[in-house]
Amino acid sequence: MAETRPLQQVAAGRAPEFLLDAYRGMQTIRMFESQVLQLSRGDAPEVVGSVHLCAGQEAIPVGALAALRPDDRVVATYRGHGWALESGITADELMAEICHREAGINGGRAGSPYVTAPQRRFIGENSIVGAGGPIACGVALAAQVQGSGRVAIVSFGDGAMSQGALHEALVFAAARDLPVIFVCENNGWSELTPTAKIARIERLGRRSLGYGIEGVTVDGCDAVAVRDAVARAAERARDGKGPSLIECKTVRLWGHYNRDIEHYRPLSDKKNAAERDPIARLRASLIDSNGCSAGEINAIDAAVAAEMDAVVRRCLAMPKPDPATARDHNYAPRASVVSSGTEISEQEMTTAQAINRALRDELAMNPATLVYGEDVGHAGGIFGVSRDLQKTFGEKRVFDTPIAESAILGSAVGAAMEGMRPIVEIMWGDFMLVALDSIINQAANVRYLTRGQFGAPMVVRTQQGATPGSCAQHSQCLEALLAHIPGLKVGLPSTPQDAYSMLRAAAQDPDPCILFEARALYQTPGTVTLGGAIESACGAKMRREGKDLVIISWGATVHDALSAARSLSERGHDVGVLDLRWLSPLDDDAIAAAVVSCGRVLVVHEANQTMGFGAEVVTRIAERLSTHLKSPVRRLGTPDTRIPASPVLQTALLPRAPAIVTAALSMLEPAVNTRRTQ
Repeated sequence: MAETRPLQQVAAGRAPEFLLDAYRGMQTIRMFESQVLQLSRGDAPEVVGSVHLCAGQEAIPVGALAALRPDDRVVATYRGHGWALESGITADELMAEICHREAGINGGRAGSPYVTAPQRRFIGENSIVGAGGPIACGVALAAQVQGSGRVAIVSFGDGAMSQGALHEALVFAAARDLPVIFVCENNGWSELTPTAKIARIERLGRRSLGYGIEGVTVDGCDAVAVRDAVARAAERARDGKGPSLIECKTVRLWGHYNRDIEHYRPLSDKKNAAERDPIARLRASLIDSNGCSAGEINAIDAAVAAEMDAVVRRCLAMPKPDPATARDHNYAPRASVVSSGTEISEQEMTTAQAINRALRDELAMNPATLVYGEDVGHAGGIFGVSRDLQKTFGEKRVFDTPIAESAILGSAVGAAMEGMRPIVEIMWGDFMLVALDSIINQAANVRYLTRGQFGAPMVVRTQQGATPGSCAQHSQCLEALLAHIPGLKVGLPSTPQDAYSMLRAAAQDPDPCILFEARALYQTPGTVTLGGAIESACGAKMRREGKDLVIISWGATVHDALSAARSLSERGHDVGVLDLRWLSPLDDDAIAAAVVSCGRVLVVHEANQTMGFGAEVVTRIAERLSTHLKSPVRRLGTPDTRIPASPVLQTALLPRAPAIVTAALSMLEPAVNTRRTQ
């Protein structure tokens, strides 16, 4: 395996010592991959599922890692076993992971294409094409803010150059002058399609011109050429000159995945690839031009082969994971209550002002806190929620981003993994849909894959809900979508106090939190208690006690529920309102207490009724609390329709107080309701 050397030594030229180390590292990767391929074959393979092997591309990780410092960070494509080995993951740990053994670096949770080991500087592979780019930006952002001098390097295939997330990452990195090196491993194939049929330029490295960053194309089959290009890019990055794009022209000797019979691939292409085999080329160079004997090279081959055989034997003797642990580490253990460090005081403020104060307090309390998103810095956000924060805390900690949701969210994942506490804003909840990968496939997986060793403690603020004039792309309620995902925490504040308290709780939480703010409530005033202990990111609140019926709701609809409860009290009905606040984790105890005390439950939410989160609440009550019910649980949501911009049409659809009163009366006065409908 290639030895990491200081930059001044790396740039010294074609020293035989480096070439021998490079040969050993490349042969280790090749023989490792060969063993994996064999283990994936047969009627009872030890390696199950698809595996993407890097035969032909070994010179790239070997050369690149030789040019970097031991503390630089690595993000790799799913064809990343070579990068993992060069980053410091042992062959035993990696083979055990690929064979899904307990001793694997991720305990069998990652398998072949998603290996991650931040403790070894290997932020990880990514099985989502192009998704590593935004994460690498976050890693580089953390290095920049922390002043560590580290750089991040991210590898991806030529097919990924068509991915929007990678484009956003390049834009984001250029805008912030981030110390990140983008490495395109161009083997000529976008999975099963020739890249030449997709890209209209021969050199993908030239795309760097469009981003205003340094770009170069090198021979990816030459470890020295890769080493020197990465060394120059790293030096530029450490000097504050921003990102670079390195295209490494390489070959794919085997199929796209382990069971690929390559029926689509011309024999001439396979022959050309074999002729460029980087290991064969380096072997010939060592013997012909660098004074090495065939015996010396053969001895390296024999030693590596023996070690890889031993790796396989040790791996197959390892136990498989304990099934009892399959559900462990979706979330961190519940955090203890944290002191804000300030005395308790009370102030009258709107919801928007309460959020601003929470952001301000977190920035003041924790130097690792970052606040960023579209227009949140200089302008203070389109709703004024982050106004004046940049003036107080500076552009390094509160800043504007390109209009690039994938880059915003993905960078938050990378920054959070590197010790920062990002609070990012997605301007409208609907816009989150263009970048869900960063939340669902990235942030939510970190703790589970690392078996609790690492997390992605980030906060995503966004707003949602219908208001007069908001169209169908600016009014959706998406809380059920994200509450469905293990690993995420999802909250919806309904008061200025909760807007403040829940944001501070989320900012201190060790897991990724999504806060859906109600745009309609930004100007709602209230008394807010500041300072004191910071609550945990969990727990419902009983907004109104009642013994006849309880309305369970969350977000903006809580106010309609309270209005309905007051109207119902005028008819002699004692109606309570339970505000769930956090849908994940869901406060089952509070729901149970409300059901037991009332026996009648109406669940109300603004989201579409079918498959809205209310269905989950109703089901839990039916499964666990049915013996306490005096009547069937009912739910009320927006009909299954798109949301119109017209206020008149919106009023006809949304579950406002009059509709809630009618639904409640059908449960409280069923006989009266029946006579009215006859």
